Amino acid sequence: IDKLTGSVIGRPKSATFRTADVVGLDTLAHVANGVRESGVEANDFNNVFSLPEYIQKMVDNNWLGSKSQQGFYKKVKNAEGKSEIHGLNLNTMEYELQGKSSFPTLELTKNIDKPIDRFKVLIGGKDKAGELYRKSLGALFAYVSHKVPEISDEVYKIDDAMRAGFGWENGPFEIWDAVGVQKGTELAKEAGYEVSDWVKNVETFYKVNDEGQSIFFDKNSGNYSNIPGQEAFIILDNIRKNKTLWSNSGSAIQDLGDGIINFEIRSKMNSLGGEVLDGLNRAIDLAEKEYDGLVIGNQGANFSVGANLAMILMMAIEQDWDDLNMAIAYFQKSMMRVRYSSIPVVVAPHGMTLGGGCEMTMHADKVVAAAETYIGLVETGVGVIPGGGGTKEFALRTSREFHSDDVKNNRLRDAFMNIAMGKVATSAYEAYDMGILENHKDIVVVNKNTQILEAKKVAKLMADQGYTQPIEQKVKVLGKDALGMFYVGTDQMLTGKFISAHDKLIADKLANVLVGGNLSEPTVVTEQYLLNLERETFLQLCGERKTLERIQYMLQNGKPLRN
Repeated sequence: IDKLTGSVIGRPKSATFRTADVVGLDTLAHVANGVRESGVEANDFNNVFSLPEYIQKMVDNNWLGSKSQQGFYKKVKNAEGKSEIHGLNLNTMEYELQGKSSFPTLELTKNIDKPIDRFKVLIGGKDKAGELYRKSLGALFAYVSHKVPEISDEVYKIDDAMRAGFGWENGPFEIWDAVGVQKGTELAKEAGYEVSDWVKNVETFYKVNDEGQSIFFDKNSGNYSNIPGQEAFIILDNIRKNKTLWSNSGSAIQDLGDGIINFEIRSKMNSLGGEVLDGLNRAIDLAEKEYDGLVIGNQGANFSVGANLAMILMMAIEQDWDDLNMAIAYFQKSMMRVRYSSIPVVVAPHGMTLGGGCEMTMHADKVVAAAETYIGLVETGVGVIPGGGGTKEFALRTSREFHSDDVKNNRLRDAFMNIAMGKVATSAYEAYDMGILENHKDIVVVNKNTQILEAKKVAKLMADQGYTQPIEQKVKVLGKDALGMFYVGTDQMLTGKFISAHDKLIADKLANVLVGGNLSEPTVVTEQYLLNLERETFLQLCGERKTLERIQYMLQNGKPLRN
């Protein structure tokens, strides 16, 4: 059940039973009983809120979930002393190690990125998963239809409540629209419920008007009404049909109006491959010729998880070094175009903004970040250093802070530690402290829904004030003196068994780039000098067997290998 009711349908990973453990079974019982007892109408679904016997037994046994260390799940030590998660067998009421579940219906949705697009496939499943989706969604649709007007007169308010309060990516009426109003009504009937009479007049709960704003079916008037506050949003899904100027398999360009265009990354997990970089360069070309500014933003779950690792692994295994070198150089050139184009470029990161996504953000003229942004350079976790200008950019930013009487090595050490440890800021505000966002130019918005519009306003303002194309900067690097400090530090870390030999190799090569290579004294160099050094180091590390092991492990398991 938890596999079927979690992230696959746009709900929290804790899904159903794990969520009950986190909240507490006693709380679950109180809430369910309270809802059941307060129901007065025939359609209050009171039977749904009647607790099964096993929940009452769990409450009596004080198996309340996380607060009592056991509920539907329990952490136990196996014979080898390692922790395992055991699940409660509801027939025997004993805990046991659960095997992995597999459903053919889920396999059909693997290539569908957005949860909202999966529902049509899920309800057609021929296995138990399909049966669960049909029954649960049918009951859900019937239930929410009868909560209008009891809970709210407007369907969008119920959807807003489920998104904000329960972490659903899509509200119940949005999901109903996704499967079709008539189909949803049929599912409710098959599940043994009837939807409310007002739904019979509905063709669809939501539409998009000519201005690209969402409108909803108003039960009271029988017509469609505007959702208040929509004027503060730009919803890319709504403008995609009429405002898309160009698209390929991984990206698209939309006209936001007022002379500003948007570049949207739309690849799987918003990874940055060749098709995305081609789109980015096309967007900059178009903005420089015909528009006033460019926003780089999307409204997916994450801004970008970074470069296309599968492509890098394939090239490295085949030892196709020339093509890999060209691919990295193209990435670097694209980031430098973000920095040095003739029009203002505003990047709007949110969610996971890792590796290349972070590098793109750091090269923007300005950043309009969502408060909930997890951003950082995480390349050491896959055995390489940031190769798209991230290492260069930290060296550049650190050199700006050098003062004549300052202990310069300490400032450089902070940048080194952020990259070497793959540190990720857990919010946009922490990104200021790490030097990824800059106080003098970058801003944070709390409401992610307003982010694209806010970024557009910033780009427009910069253009109206007379944007001047920047010139490439010089970077002061410290050379051998600082390099010795880093080598001593990594030696001590290795001796103390805090890092592996491969970690040390990566860290030493990273340090070499940050200090500008094996220079005899502090020297002023160009950005391109550091980019060349960065790219050469990236390629060297791709030739290491343990780096390839790390990349492969990340692709297979979604987490870093510390070999």
